[in-house]
Amino acid sequence: MATTIAPKRAAVRRVKRTSPARKLGRWVFIILAVITQVTPFYLAVTTAFKPITDTTSLWLPPVSGGTLDNFATAWDAGHLDWALENGLIVTVFSTALTCIIGATAAYPLARRSTRLNRFVSLAILGMLMVPPLSILVPLYTMLAQLGLLNTYISLILVLTTLQLPLAVFLFTQFMRTLPPSLEEAASIDGAGLVTTFVRIVLPSLKPVIATVVILTATNVWNEFAMSSYILNKAEVRTLAPAAASFFGAQGSNIGAAAAAALIGLLPILIAYLFLQKYFVKGALAGADK
Repeated sequence: MATTIAPKRAAVRRVKRTSPARKLGRWVFIILAVITQVTPFYLAVTTAFKPITDTTSLWLPPVSGGTLDNFATAWDAGHLDWALENGLIVTVFSTALTCIIGATAAYPLARRSTRLNRFVSLAILGMLMVPPLSILVPLYTMLAQLGLLNTYISLILVLTTLQLPLAVFLFTQFMRTLPPSLEEAASIDGAGLVTTFVRIVLPSLKPVIATVVILTATNVWNEFAMSSYILNKAEVRTLAPAAASFFGAQGSNIGAAAAAALIGLLPILIAYLFLQKYFVKGALAGADK
């Protein structure tokens, strides 16, 4: 008996002896991660509020008081009001189409386990691994031949297509956790397939819909490469290309360039602050089923 108890006590002592070191290592890692994430934002804020005559270090806050002139310059000279409107239109319509098409396409994939559906699911999963820029040249050529360059509809359709694989995958995985008994009861009561999907399935998808909305809206709002090529006129540019163009033109006014970057960051940052809990619920929704 003594021989079996002794190793257990030794193991407990080892755990207690190494536990403070592990906790310290975790805190050090967390602090370093926070510093790494916050430092660029801090530098952007201090630079954006400095007047153009302030030549102090980027690490120091404005010595003679902050100014909003950089934000006014970015807003007027960079035409960020147009860019915000264009970005909002593209983001809203792309997100809505992604949710509607993604949920509709995922329903048969989740409920009918046929060879064709399994193949389609694997194909959709494989699309997640295709770099979007690899199809840029043929895509740009096709849009040019159709006369759809510099139009909202072209970018909305392209970005919706790029976001659909992830949306279909998330919807499919979540629908598989839903009990089919509710749909069977609805069919017994005389509900058709469309009625069952709209009234029974869709209300149960609120957590994953929130996740898809946040991921899609964030990706579309921050999208740069496709937007730069498809919408290359200043009056139809979205926020990311407009801010980048203004940033490149303001080589001598770093404060205005930093202000433009902050203006582009604020909408998505506010959305994250208000929708973070819904994103977490949607990401973990399948775990408690």
